[in-house]
Amino acid sequence: MVDVPASNPLPHQDTSSGFDPIPFVSVIIPVYQDRERLEICLDHLGRQSYPENRYEVIVADNGSDNYDSIEALVEQYDNVRIVQELSPGSYAARNKGIEAAQGEILAFTDADCQPSPTWIEMGVKHLVNNPDCGAVGGRIEMFYANPENVTIPDLFDRVIFGFPYQEMLEGYGGMITANLFTRRAVIDDIGPFLARIKSFGDQEWGMRVRAAGYGQIYADDAWVGHPVRGSVAGIARKKIRCSGGVYDLYVREETSWFVRYRRLARLIFEELFIQSPPQLVTAFTDPRLAPLTTRLQIAGMVVMMQGLSAWEKLRLNFVGGSAERL
Repeated sequence: MVDVPASNPLPHQDTSSGFDPIPFVSVIIPVYQDRERLEICLDHLGRQSYPENRYEVIVADNGSDNYDSIEALVEQYDNVRIVQELSPGSYAARNKGIEAAQGEILAFTDADCQPSPTWIEMGVKHLVNNPDCGAVGGRIEMFYANPENVTIPDLFDRVIFGFPYQEMLEGYGGMITANLFTRRAVIDDIGPFLARIKSFGDQEWGMRVRAAGYGQIYADDAWVGHPVRGSVAGIARKKIRCSGGVYDLYVREETSWFVRYRRLARLIFEELFIQSPPQLVTAFTDPRLAPLTTRLQIAGMVVMMQGLSAWEKLRLNFVGGSAERL
């Protein structure tokens, strides 16, 4: 760990929490094939307000075909290094990054995210000033690739699908690894992510944080940008991956026939009759989705995506196969 004088804490930080005045941070980014957007992410991480000698970036490659190109990219940055995890799944890759990390604070984002200039500083501030806090989840600001030509999939992804992070975190402790800060001591206590699931592992981990008695904070000022998924196919792939992750977590390994099918039925019911109605209400009331023709198209996508998600759980249960990787 790099030695920094205790007389130089970050602004607004309480140095009585047990952390170093400027804690060393490891930023962990899983990547699979996505060299182009990873480069943008690394450029944003290179322009942080946090002292550059107090953080490192670990790129955790998950078996990309273009690994040599990603490795060459990483070598262009002074405080970035790469590890590789060949077991499929972003949570397996994140766990590999955790093993290699040197920081007492671990920060997670994704290769397609664009951290704001004060992202690390704000995330660390909330952890340091709240010693009972086990994890901080920051705002994920979705943006349009082409604001002059916003499409129906753009609107659906930002307004309907999106990242309702604050609602999830405050409701049941769910967290999102696109923007997450925690302490290594918390990982040591409750364990890393579940490597066997391809999606939903961050929310499961967040629920373990809450169950262990740690506090959780939503930080609007520790934000990252995230591009909308600008196509129906892209949104569908994400929905299928999320559905498969939920299935793997709650159904796949259940050995009791009765419990297995009760859980599956409950998940399908929630998909179609609990989650869908609020989304349809949003489709017909949110001012961003006017006029009526747009609202009708968005409502149609709600029905299609929720049905696709339910179908994926049925497919995995009755046909078999593996959930899609994230």
